[in-house]
Amino acid sequence: QVQLVESGRGLVQAGGSLRLSCAASGGTFSTLTMGWFRQAPGKEREFVAALSPNGRNIYYADDSVKGRFTISRDNAKNTVVLQMSSLKPEDTAVYYCAARASLVVVTTPDAMHYWGKGTLVTVSS
Repeated sequence: QVQLVESGRGLVQAGGSLRLSCAASGGTFSTLTMGWFRQAPGKEREFVAALSPNGRNIYYADDSVKGRFTISRDNAKNTVVLQMSSLKPEDTAVYYCAARASLVVVTTPDAMHYWGKGTLVTVSS
């Protein structure tokens, strides 16, 4: 069973930056596809970014985060990072780290196998 723990929650002003980290345990991290999703109040959980086990295939949600967010992983440290910059109030949400025991990167929440508890990001205007 894979456990995921997010860190890096915070309140930031619009235009600022924030770094979210996710530490994984209980599985073979280098075989997991990893992703970040977010859920704003009153909205469905949505895809943000994901990358393949070797980190070579990377996907971002179109337009909403591409160019502002960067996902990366360190298989030696069992961590995945979401670096967020040029933050906007509409980025306010609970951000979830997720993992999938597959080489295939997917972007739908229902396809992920493991989830963290989430970390709150608030962007003030």
